[in-house]
Amino acid sequence: MTELLLEVEKFSPDIWECACGSGEISKVLEDNGYNVKSTDIVYRGFGEEQSIDFLNSKENTHENTYDGDIITNPPFKYALEFCQKALSIISNGHKVAMFLKLQFLEGKKRKSFFLDNPPKTIYVSSSRLLCAKNADFQRMRDGGGSAVAYAWYVWEKGYKGNTVIKWIN
Repeated sequence: MTELLLEVEKFSPDIWECACGSGEISKVLEDNGYNVKSTDIVYRGFGEEQSIDFLNSKENTHENTYDGDIITNPPFKYALEFCQKALSIISNGHKVAMFLKLQFLEGKKRKSFFLDNPPKTIYVSSSRLLCAKNADFQRMRDGGGSAVAYAWYVWEKGYKGNTVIKWIN
């Protein structure tokens, strides 16, 4: 999934993967030459050993912006909050890329968010991608794969135009 994103988007040299889990996204970014800050609320054997709760982190606030891009696959139940926080702490012109379920487009709270913060591009996967909790991809394969549709949502802070939808893979 990350390789597909990198085929269609360019990012700043510095990226924060703020829900890194076991490092699946971070490793691909590093392999492609990016400087990646990998953190998570729970240390899972990858990234910074000190746990960082991205949503409650004082590390980067409105007064102390992160001068890079943020790319992650956040927990779905906190996806909106991750998007809001990420956009609030990056500098203008920087990007936020979130790997989320396609159904993230639904909902009244998210509609309001999207109207105020339109993604520049949404890359819809034209086939089902495996997204496995704690990178347990074999368990997903053994269970028959995935019935969930995913997309990469990409914001560029300051962008106010229409969202473009593209298909990948």
